[in-house]
Amino acid sequence: PGDQEWHFRLMCKRVTLSSLFAFFLLSFSLTGKEALTHFPSLGTSTNSAQGKAHMKQCDLLKLSRKQKRLCRREPGLAETLRDAIRLGIMECQFQFRSERWNCSLEGRTSLLKRGFKETAFLYAVSSAALTHSLARACSAGRMERCTCDDSPDLENRKAWQWGVCGDNLKYSTKFLKKFLGQKRIGKDLRAKVDIHNTNVGIKAVKNGLKTTCKCHGVSGSCAVRTCWKQLSPFHEVGRLLKLRYDDAVKVFSTTNDAVGHSELASPQRHSHSAKHHASPRATDLVYVEDSPSFCRPSKYSLGTAGRTCSREGNCDSMCCGRGYNTQSRLVTFSCHCQVQWCCYVECQQCMQEEVVYSCKQ
Repeated sequence: PGDQEWHFRLMCKRVTLSSLFAFFLLSFSLTGKEALTHFPSLGTSTNSAQGKAHMKQCDLLKLSRKQKRLCRREPGLAETLRDAIRLGIMECQFQFRSERWNCSLEGRTSLLKRGFKETAFLYAVSSAALTHSLARACSAGRMERCTCDDSPDLENRKAWQWGVCGDNLKYSTKFLKKFLGQKRIGKDLRAKVDIHNTNVGIKAVKNGLKTTCKCHGVSGSCAVRTCWKQLSPFHEVGRLLKLRYDDAVKVFSTTNDAVGHSELASPQRHSHSAKHHASPRATDLVYVEDSPSFCRPSKYSLGTAGRTCSREGNCDSMCCGRGYNTQSRLVTFSCHCQVQWCCYVECQQCMQEEVVYSCKQ
């Protein structure tokens, strides 16, 4: 995707999640053939023009009445949502770049209707990206109703005076729950699974919240120190969620006699009896049905034919036993670079042979 902005196809999703979150997830359902367009820019002319542009951005989103009111009262939210969608898409594709399912845009609509491990990852990485983007937007001053982190145990006002602004995860998660409007979900197993995986994504961002400190003493000593909250890079969140995907737990619905309602359950690890089951952990990604192989073209993906692979690494797995083609090509790259006075780098152009492996049809 690079610097391209995705043109979003707005659709309806499950009634158990808010319409915005459905839009957020179904932005993955693009075919790749749609025109790539930008949301209207907020501009820098007048407050009136900025306000009208912001209202227009909110109107472009398929929201409930309550959500549209929240969006209109929160300048910068629609633009933050756009950034979050791009962040989620790019991280998903990065984490699955060597897998049979590579998080491509094709087949997302069908995939999101099922309860596969891949669906679980999409819900988690989407909620994580939105949580992360909201917190960063607050600290960057792109949201009017929130600002730097204000944790009472840290000297955040002093941090602000030193030109440092902590990422406001507290506001982000609070606003997100209000905006998504998750409701009681009754006995619907799939709805429980979707909500669970959504919360796993939010927890993954919280897990990466760190305390960063800066020293202001003489000669670099820490006689005076200011600390603030800072989120980890989103790549670390994506890596954690990929580990959760690799260890995802298959679940079913069971009735809790003590409280009188259904809940998620999974076979106990290390137990061979079907009668023994336990609730999945709050950090587990969960799914309800086994995934397809993704080897051949289907409504879920384009298959793996033509995909590049590593002969020593994943060719056998990615190519599904069909074998792979070997092709040599010449590539040009910069080499023998030297810094010239003053002030540029001068390089030669070198060529080398590169061998590329790709899965057979």
